[in-house]
Parts: sequence; C-alpha cells; structure tokens
Amino acid sequence: MLKERLYYIDSYCKTFTTRVVKESLDNMGNWNVVLENTAFYPTGGGQPHDMGLLNGIQVTNVEEIDGEIYHTVAERLDPTGEVEGVIDWGRRFDHMQQHAGQHILTAAFVELFGFPTVSFHLGKELCSIDIDVEDVSAEQLEAAESLANEIVLRNLPIETKWVTETELDQYSLRKNVAVTDEIRLVIIPEYDYNGCGGTHPSSTGQVSAIKILSTEKQKRKVRVYFACGGRVLQQLQRKNYFLAEASQQLSAPEDSVNTAITKLLETNRTLEKALDEAREALLSFEAKDLLLNKERGIVKAVFKGRTVKELQKLARLLVAEADDVIVLLVAETEDRLQFVAARGAAVEMSMKQVSASALLAINGKGGGNDAFVQGGGERTMAGEELMNKMLVSFNLDI
Repeated sequence: MLKERLYYIDSYCKTFTTRVVKESLDNMGNWNVVLENTAFYPTGGGQPHDMGLLNGIQVTNVEEIDGEIYHTVAERLDPTGEVEGVIDWGRRFDHMQQHAGQHILTAAFVELFGFPTVSFHLGKELCSIDIDVEDVSAEQLEAAESLANEIVLRNLPIETKWVTETELDQYSLRKNVAVTDEIRLVIIPEYDYNGCGGTHPSSTGQVSAIKILSTEKQKRKVRVYFACGGRVLQQLQRKNYFLAEASQQLSAPEDSVNTAITKLLETNRTLEKALDEAREALLSFEAKDLLLNKERGIVKAVFKGRTVKELQKLARLLVAEADDVIVLLVAETEDRLQFVAARGAAVEMSMKQVSASALLAINGKGGGNDAFVQGGGERTMAGEELMNKMLVSFNLDI
C-alpha cells in the first residue's frame, strides 16, 4: 500500500535497511532494483526523485512503474542479503522546502485573488507555478508573497492524512483530487487542504522563506518563478555577486548601479546612432566608387565577411544613383555565399533569372522580384566563380 512506503511514514527518514525483491537490466545497460520497501521518493507530482546510496552504490534515478518503485543504480547490487539505503538528505530537504513553499504560495494566490494554480515544476535552481489568469500585477505578486511568508513565520503544522473518497467532503480542498483509492491530503490547518503525494516538512517554519523572482506569459496563463528555503539565500548571494561586479565595472556605488546603467545605455544609443550614420556615409561613398568602375552597364563586386543586409543597402544606393545599371554583389564567408542582384528603373531585364542560376549553384534559398533579389547557400565555390555564373545567366562575361 502507498501509505506503507517509508517516505510517507517518515519524510525525515535518512537511512533504512531492506532487501532486493527484483532486479533487471534495461536496454541502456543500467541495473534497476525493486526493494521490499524504500525511503527513496520517485519522480512524481512535479517533484524530482531522491538520490543517495544503496550499499554504497549511487542511485541515479527512482521512478514508479505499475505500482513498483524502480531504483536505477550505477552498478549491480548483490541481490542477496540486506541492503542499506542512505538518502541524499540535502536534496530531499530542499525538495521538501520547495514543495511545501509551493503549497503555501499557491494557497495565497487563491485566498487573496482566486487565482488557481494549474501546474508546478520543481527545477534545479528555481521553482515555478502556472496560475490560471492572463495577467498579474506587481502589487498582487507582492501581496501573495507577503501572505505566504506570514504563514511561514507562523510556523503552522503541516499534517498528512490518508482518507477515502467518501471522506473528502469533510475538507475544503483547493482542487479536486485525481486519485480515488488511497488519497493523501497535505494539510496546513485553517489555511490549505490539498491532495498531494510529495514530501513536506512538519511545519511551515521549516520552509524558512519564499521569494517570487520573476514572471512570464504562458499562452493565457502566467508562470511565476520563485525560490524557497536555502534557495532564497543562494539567489541572494548570486544576485549580490553580480551587483558587486556591476558596481565595480561601472565605478558606481551599489545603490547607484541602476542610474549608471541608464547613463551607459543612453551613451551607447548615441554612439550606435553615430556609427550607423557613419556606415551609411561610407556606403554612399562606396557606391559612388563602384559606379566609376561599371562595365557595360554592370556594377559587380565580391566581398569577404559582409552581411547580406549591407549588400542590400549598397545595391539600393547604387540603383538609386544610376537608373540604367545592373548590380551584382557577392559576399563570402568560410562556409557560406550570399548575393544580391538589382536593376535600375530604366533596365527591363528581370533579376529572377540571375537568382535562379546562383541559387542552383550554391544549393541555396532566396527571394525577391524582377527588380531586386537576394539569396544565400553553401560555399560550393569561390565568390568570384559565383559572380561569373551570375554574369553567364545574362549572357555576359565581364
């Protein structure tokens, strides 16, 4: 029965002895064992599995399959005799703090605003809940966090109770339970009643603290990222480290980092604008220089390391400057070729024929219209060779 599993009898159980009742080798070459009883919690309900040791051998995964708990071990266990299990307590207690914190935070959203939680994820660094609402304000987040931490500080008991389906009406459950046989309730008296199969501390005070860190939209829901217990301190240390680094690099006191960043961003925007203007001026000069070297009405050039965006700008400047020219530009990198072909307003020839020829030669993709095309593909040849193929498509050889 579920209620007889050691992690349900005592979530603080760190060591236990048992025997192997079944072993198997999976198709990945991993040994899996089923024990007479176990304190290892299997993955489920948003909570990751426990880790630890069986007879000194590392347990790497724990999962429940058809009512049996399989422990994946780093090497084969001796299937005879007693087995000593040791739970990775740091991992287990962290999960207990996060899961209980989730219950408390979820209940706070429901109690204050009627926002139900529809999913929970306990990650390696952060936890998240998805609340069934399209938007949540900063004031609502602050209020929910404040109420949650008030419940933590009250150090209320966290109780577990096994009930039958007919007994459920006695409790004000936050949501309907998904099981009908052995039903386990996790209860914070007068605050939260919830069907749950996870492990939890015996009181809210052991959660220590709950901190909401950020939110993001998830379709028509809001995902709330948070941390509990020891993870709050870890996040504080991490953020303090980055703040100190930023303070040093900006030569600004920590409480003025935001102002310094704002000034830096303003300066950066000014510089970027000036740089864009300089680039446009250089492209204009480059276009005039290329026009001086046109041959038989064609301006052509092969570049190294230029972006297709630069080629497009240059081509547009050229056909704006001279409406009787055809422009063929190629850019090559270590593994890619890109091209642009354009015509002036006085030219009737379609650029699509040069595009088709070029794309075929480089196994590429592109697009455009009769007046302007661009594309790119594999570097199957040198840039000059691609240029020659583009010229041949016009029956030209310059």
